[in-house]
Amino acid sequence: MLQKKLLLQLLFLALAVLSFSPLVSPPIALLFGILFVNIFGKVLETDSFVKKLLQYSIIGLGFGINLNTAIEAGSQGFLFTVSTIALVMIFGLFLAKILKIDKTIAQLISAGTAICGGSAIAAVAPILKANNKQTSVALGIVFVLNAVALFIFPEIGHFFNLSQNQFGIWSAIAIHDTSSVVGATSKYGNEALQIATTVKLARALWIIPLAFLISIFTKSEGKIKIPYFIGFFVLAILAGTYLPFLQNFNSIISEISRDTLKVALFLIGAGLSLQNLKNIGIKPLLLGIILWIFISSISLYAVLEFLK
Repeated sequence: MLQKKLLLQLLFLALAVLSFSPLVSPPIALLFGILFVNIFGKVLETDSFVKKLLQYSIIGLGFGINLNTAIEAGSQGFLFTVSTIALVMIFGLFLAKILKIDKTIAQLISAGTAICGGSAIAAVAPILKANNKQTSVALGIVFVLNAVALFIFPEIGHFFNLSQNQFGIWSAIAIHDTSSVVGATSKYGNEALQIATTVKLARALWIIPLAFLISIFTKSEGKIKIPYFIGFFVLAILAGTYLPFLQNFNSIISEISRDTLKVALFLIGAGLSLQNLKNIGIKPLLLGIILWIFISSISLYAVLEFLK
């Protein structure tokens, strides 16, 4: 029994290393993880590690982004960001009443859809005094839809013949977590990747005002979790743009970060077991899907109409 467990752990680590290889795309890395956990079960605890790996990978991507590109992308996505966050939060609460879903779960799913998936849920959960089950349901829905997005978004982008700029902004708005945004856009093109990463992390900063608003409306004194790694991402952009000695290393750091992100996607996939999906429930999942289709559709229309 012990020998079998050791062999499975070695296989798990081998697949993680394989995910780092240029031969493996982000969707395939995620698929490796999903297949492994549903065939062999969970063999290693990686939850705390994957969070750090994601953050370090995203910071590393900052070295490959020029400041002027970041400012232009951020300014283009600003109006979309404000309008879609407001629309999703309002629509989410409206749907919760119709579907008769627990209000806290609905707020968590809405926040995750509106801003940046798991990070937003983790930020507002303490304010809403959400219990473990409520938080787990919201996170499970976000992770499932992230996995779907990683596979279908590049195909949709090609179907509508979206430019790199259009696809980057659309992905940053419509895909929940930064990891899947990076995974989908890195498959689409380098320009789309740079734009999407910048817009997504600029969007993530809206966690702070949203958390304050929620705390006011709910009269909560819960602690707000600020995603500090975004600040390091900005510093990486500044360093990569203005420090001459880094010019020869920017592309290398960025490339390594893309590969480590694929390892993170493999580990995320390894947390998507069928048992976890069964624990979500039909109504919360339906809410998450409707909100996702809603934000995906209106943002796709916007980039097609206004970003020629």
